[in-house]
Amino acid sequence: MIVVMKQGATQTQITNVTARIEQWGCQAHISQGEERTIIGVIGNGRPLDRGPLERMSGVERTVPILRPFKLASRDFHPRNTVIELNGVSIGGELLTVMAGPCAVEGRDQLLETAHAVKEAGAKVLRGGAFKPRTSPYSFQGLAEKGLELLAEARDETGLLIVTEVMEPDLVPLVSAYADILQIGARSMQNYALLHAVGEAQKPVLLKRGMMSTIEELLMSAEYVLSHGNNRVILCERGIRTFEPYTRNTLDVSALPLLKQLSHLPVIADPSHGTGKWELVEPVTRAVIAAGADGLIVEVHPRPEEALSDGAQSLKPERFATLMENLGPIAEAVGRRI
Repeated sequence: MIVVMKQGATQTQITNVTARIEQWGCQAHISQGEERTIIGVIGNGRPLDRGPLERMSGVERTVPILRPFKLASRDFHPRNTVIELNGVSIGGELLTVMAGPCAVEGRDQLLETAHAVKEAGAKVLRGGAFKPRTSPYSFQGLAEKGLELLAEARDETGLLIVTEVMEPDLVPLVSAYADILQIGARSMQNYALLHAVGEAQKPVLLKRGMMSTIEELLMSAEYVLSHGNNRVILCERGIRTFEPYTRNTLDVSALPLLKQLSHLPVIADPSHGTGKWELVEPVTRAVIAAGADGLIVEVHPRPEEALSDGAQSLKPERFATLMENLGPIAEAVGRRI
């Protein structure tokens, strides 16, 4: 349930309500708005009597939350969450674009790409140092060397860094280099990993699993949020369907639905969502119109030589054109790029 405090409730009253919730063996999560405070009650599995809380000083009312995702729910946090990170806002009026190669292959490749996407208007550099691949014989990434190259690219360009972490034991290492920790589609329901990134208190980019429902995505976000880490970005990156002409089917309808159900920022990945560079720009136009808060796009200076996902990677000049063409669409839906 959530406890809605009266307008002007004092800090003492809020503290008293929080203490009562914790006495019941529950967790209290406080969301302070401009006019009033809302306290989320995360139960311990037992039915809770709302009466004692409603009679406490400073409490206006209690409201049951029927959805299984509590902290991710817009019922708990009615206003959009905007993540502020080193001058970059994710979830606000300005659309946030993350771009870069699928995998960090070497210094020259990464720096060339980083400077190109920066010039085109991207705010975050993406690049995989640890690569989960379908085949064990495919390129698996440069590991810590790749992280070091990402940090060098950040120093040169000022771009933030988002990169994937695959195992709980790797969270401290990746956190030392990355600004945003990415949970890939294959790891969306790795609950030990979700706990670990929640405890790390770093921003988390959580990708929807290729066979996962929207509710399962939000429940995975709940694991991170339950550690008091409220900086979670949801990502629609395509789901597996019967259609063989694309790598995945990007679920455009998931974007407005997630915005309806949750307060968390939502971005889209048209690269993995289609698997073909020719489809990236038209699908990008659709997801911006549907309400995405940003994009994550794969860019490589020489896709034909890429060690991972070259078929879906844009060349830098095509990425620059995409960024130029998105302006009117963003403006039409009240956003800026």
